[in-house]
Amino acid sequence: MLDELLGRAALKDRIEEVEDEKRRLREQLEAEQRRRSEAASARQDAEERVNRLEDKIAQLEGELERERDAAAAESLSFRRVESLRGGRLDAILDRLRSVDAGAEGALSAYVADGDVPDAVREAFGDRSALVRRAAPCLAYVDDAGLVSATLSVPAPPEPFCEWRETFRVDDEWCKPTGRFAFALVRAGVFAVGEYDGRDRTSYRGFASDVKGDHSKGGFSQGRFERRRDAQIDEHLEDCEAALRDRDPDRLYVAGDARLVDALDVDATATAAVDASGDPEDALDEAFHEFFTATLRTV
Repeated sequence: MLDELLGRAALKDRIEEVEDEKRRLREQLEAEQRRRSEAASARQDAEERVNRLEDKIAQLEGELERERDAAAAESLSFRRVESLRGGRLDAILDRLRSVDAGAEGALSAYVADGDVPDAVREAFGDRSALVRRAAPCLAYVDDAGLVSATLSVPAPPEPFCEWRETFRVDDEWCKPTGRFAFALVRAGVFAVGEYDGRDRTSYRGFASDVKGDHSKGGFSQGRFERRRDAQIDEHLEDCEAALRDRDPDRLYVAGDARLVDALDVDATATAAVDASGDPEDALDEAFHEFFTATLRTV
């Protein structure tokens, strides 16, 4: 009654009404914040899904392009394939150097794998599928299409792609030049020679006791393989020691692919070759096989 007499009852009722309104507004605000958060989360999820779908589309388009290239390559063939060495290789390299196609009229590229640069694809047109097939290779084409070829070389450069007046040709990619060492590494056989161009100026070779294939199974087979692996490890250590004695500016290594990869040396270039026989004869055979370039006219 005192509140009513003093007029405070009405104020209390008003305060309760305001409190109720404030509570309702707070609940609305919280609901709106939740809605916005859910909307932002949904938008982010949608954007991520769009990005994933775009990546998938790009992947599928790339696969489709490769399938088209593969199909095109199947229907195409090289006009000529020739293995080059010695004087014939020199003549082809000189012929490439002699081309003067005018400002930015000659495209030279090194294609390391199946990822053909756009400039090469555009310059070769539909026949760029053959460049993909030939890779890794050098690719040469002029803006008139008079020259259109690839060249697989023993000591390739880093990938590049450029238009110039003349083709970019480096003897060091293609043939033996200057002073260098060349080594052959196979299971049980090692040979290394020092060369000045195509002329060998020194030689060292040896055969190691590495057991051949073994056909027995079971424990005997496992013991044999462990013994053979140990012999190969010893053989590789001897090969590495022989190469360290020479320490050439450039070293090329050829032979059994697995052993070449396992060899702990800094090689300028490596290759798998099938040369066999006694060390010196095998070295000569490997040298000729290694320093052979393959010309494909596209």
